Amino acid sequence: MNFLRGVMGGPSAGPQPSGADTIQKLCDRVASSTLLDDRRDAVRALKALSKKYRLEVGIQAMEHLVHVLQTDRSDSEIIGYALDTLYNVISNDLEEEEQEENSPKQGDDLGSQFTEIFIKQPENVTLLLTLVEEFDFHVRWPGVKLLTSLLKQQGPQVQQIVLVSPMGVSRLMDLLADSREVIRNDGVLLLQQLTKSNAAIQKIVAFENAFERLLDIVTEEGNSDGGIVVEDCLLLLQNLLKNNNSNQNFFKEGSYIQRMKPWFEVGDDNCGWSAQKVTNLHLMLQLVRVLVSPTNPPGATTSCQKAMFHCGLLQQLCTILMATGVPADILTETINTVSEVIRGYQMNQDYFASVNAPSNPPRPAIVVLLMSMVNERQPFVLRCAVLYCFQCFLYKNHKGQGEIVSTLLPSTIDATGSSVSAGQLLCGGLFSTDSLSNWCAAVALAHALQENAALKEQLLRVQLATSIGNPPVSLLQQCTNILSQGSKVQTRVGLLMLLCTWLSNCSIAVTHFLHNPANVPFLTGQIAENLGEEEQLVQGLCALLLGISIYYNDNSLENYRKEKLKQLIEKRIGRENFVEKLGFISKHELYSRAAQKPQPGFSSPEHMMFDHEFTKLVKELEGVISKAIYKSSEEDKKEEEVKKTLEQHDNIVTHYKKVIREQDQELEELKQQVSTLKSQNEQLQVTVTQQVSQIQQHKDQYNLLKVQLGKDTQHHNSHGDTLQVNGIQLEEVSKLREELEDWRNRHEQLQGQLKEKDAVIANLKSLQSEMGTEQSAQPSSSGGVEHGAELQKELELLRTQIQLQAAEILKLQTENQKLQTMNSAVDPTSGASGAVASRSSEKENRLLQELQSEVKALSEEKASLQQQLDSSSSTVAILQDEKMKLQQEVAEAKKEQDDLLVLLADQDQKLSALRSKLKDLGMPVEDEDDIESGDQADEDEDGDEEEQD
Repeated sequence: MNFLRGVMGGPSAGPQPSGADTIQKLCDRVASSTLLDDRRDAVRALKALSKKYRLEVGIQAMEHLVHVLQTDRSDSEIIGYALDTLYNVISNDLEEEEQEENSPKQGDDLGSQFTEIFIKQPENVTLLLTLVEEFDFHVRWPGVKLLTSLLKQQGPQVQQIVLVSPMGVSRLMDLLADSREVIRNDGVLLLQQLTKSNAAIQKIVAFENAFERLLDIVTEEGNSDGGIVVEDCLLLLQNLLKNNNSNQNFFKEGSYIQRMKPWFEVGDDNCGWSAQKVTNLHLMLQLVRVLVSPTNPPGATTSCQKAMFHCGLLQQLCTILMATGVPADILTETINTVSEVIRGYQMNQDYFASVNAPSNPPRPAIVVLLMSMVNERQPFVLRCAVLYCFQCFLYKNHKGQGEIVSTLLPSTIDATGSSVSAGQLLCGGLFSTDSLSNWCAAVALAHALQENAALKEQLLRVQLATSIGNPPVSLLQQCTNILSQGSKVQTRVGLLMLLCTWLSNCSIAVTHFLHNPANVPFLTGQIAENLGEEEQLVQGLCALLLGISIYYNDNSLENYRKEKLKQLIEKRIGRENFVEKLGFISKHELYSRAAQKPQPGFSSPEHMMFDHEFTKLVKELEGVISKAIYKSSEEDKKEEEVKKTLEQHDNIVTHYKKVIREQDQELEELKQQVSTLKSQNEQLQVTVTQQVSQIQQHKDQYNLLKVQLGKDTQHHNSHGDTLQVNGIQLEEVSKLREELEDWRNRHEQLQGQLKEKDAVIANLKSLQSEMGTEQSAQPSSSGGVEHGAELQKELELLRTQIQLQAAEILKLQTENQKLQTMNSAVDPTSGASGAVASRSSEKENRLLQELQSEVKALSEEKASLQQQLDSSSSTVAILQDEKMKLQQEVAEAKKEQDDLLVLLADQDQKLSALRSKLKDLGMPVEDEDDIESGDQADEDEDGDEEEQD
């Protein structure tokens, strides 16, 4: 132990050994010591030296430490020291005071090299996964940290080992359920590294209920008000969802989008926006954007957008958008998030159009955002976000495009000027002195015309008042005027993109553009000049605009027919030169950046040159225009004919589409009418059934009244007394009939019950006979037979009683028939004498009394029969219980007998095996018969000795 004290820093005599020597001795001690305490002290000393002598410990001790992990699993303390030592060797988290200028690079190299050595044996990573399963804090926590460090150094290789190890990912998922927050939080960091850029692991983690657990942690920590744990959970959620369509679908189907709504419930106050809260909310907004990213499959994006609208998430985001006191970066990210939530989904776009800012008077949110976009004092990133929001609002939204363009038309402009419209703001930005406002307004207006030929024609009606006293000019003319004035490059690029979008696929707009005699000379002059690199982009766009004027020209202007414009290009510019200048656009670096994604992602205002949708237009038209320049007049004529036929075909198709749409509307209306008629029919049927039932009731009441009236008239006849007696007799007879029916039904029930009891007793007898043959020695079987005999006697008595009852019922039926014949024989209208009436009444009274007495006797017999049946059922239940007990006893006896037989068979086998071994060894072995005879002789000798005693 004195040696270890010297290593750990205690006083020691003599010269101090070097670090490498000390580490070597400690490694020898770990490898050779037989006592666990000595090995534990040596590993503890290695841990203390591992930070200062990282290289030496890593080279000399790694193999010994891995061996400790394999062999000393029972001691958690030494395992913890070994894991901590390996973590210090592999991890690049150096102490701040030890960091030098070149130390981070050296640390990276060391950590990567030691990680490569460690994972060269995949069993080491598998061993680490098993150690992470241990609940002991001193083992689990260092194991988690070491595995995280391995993933940081050699992520793909460690991911592959974890993926192929049995239940590897599932073991790590259990860390999220650990009650100790330190392990749970480090487990989140571990899963972050594990899920980076590995779709297979991401799917496994997601289907191991990761979404539920992570969202629970975020809720427990306070949503956006939580600490860094919330940030780590959100980063892990992004890893799981980004570019993973399967997990996104699982997230949506699991109704986890609804659980995101409380994240964005922030107040309107200016306080409470800590740096951590801003970071958390920023990540939450990015997570929403991951689900509705334009790069996702369209169907998946649409379903997520729909879910976000129905759960109120979009409404919550719009509340943040219009709230006061929101930090600028959160506001910018919220605008980008709302943009992608509404992009291309009509329901969300309609809702966003209805959102108003909390101002006096209320203004639409679109107008408020456009005011920020054309305001040069606003931050650049905010203006880009507003432009993106406006583009997403108009994407595939013909209704929204029409509303924006309508604010520019003369009939809808507010003459009082009390409110500013979106169209006025766009025009103001288009002709502003700020080039960035010009570019943003031009691109926004181009999106209002995107793929909408009708609005392109309507925009030609827009007139602008340039100055007092001068006549108004069209918007198209004003754009070309500013273009020819030689403004900034960014302004000219924006205006040229607007004009190209406006004129493409709109022959009327091309005619209006060519009608101005200054436009074509200006374009040819710009293209023909040899200017610097900055102007090459403008030259390419001018070539594109001129090419659109040729390709979509309907030859309505004689001086600017297609052929003449081509000749002009041939003379002034040259076809090759024209095509070369046209190619400047697609070769530009900023064009390639803009073509990557819809969101404007520019580092500075000077780089804002191209719009994403415009790059699609260039890609579509560049080759077509190049071909059109080289075509002859005959080819143009053929193309014109083809175009006309195509237009006719399109017109026919549109006509049929219109007819089909109208028919669909009519069908919908007819379906609605049918549904209403069905509901009305059902209501009428209900009323009819009610009325039918009411009519039936009225009929019954009428019949009753009729009968009563008939009785009243008969009561006033001369033979009233005899009829009254007959009436009483009829009532008594009907009562007797009812009682007879009851007796018949009860008799049938009793017969059925007796049959069931007979069947049960027969089964019991058969079972008892079988059990009696098997277990004749058991006394309980004789008791069951005696019970069966008693039951048989009771059943015989019941049968005799039922036979007597049937005879009595027959007697009652015959008497009833006699009464009926007597009733039919009596004529109420006959003039019988009073003596005959009195005699018949006496007979009837006697018969009634006899019948009543017989009915009472039958009811008493019925009660006694019921009691006997109850007693027989109880005896049957007792017999069944005894039968069950007997069966259980027989089964147990059979089981014991089988076990004894098995034991005897095993013993016989063992004895025969031993005999055979003894015979093989040459020992004398007696046969079973000899042994039995010997045993019998011994017993006889013992008996003789006892007799002598």
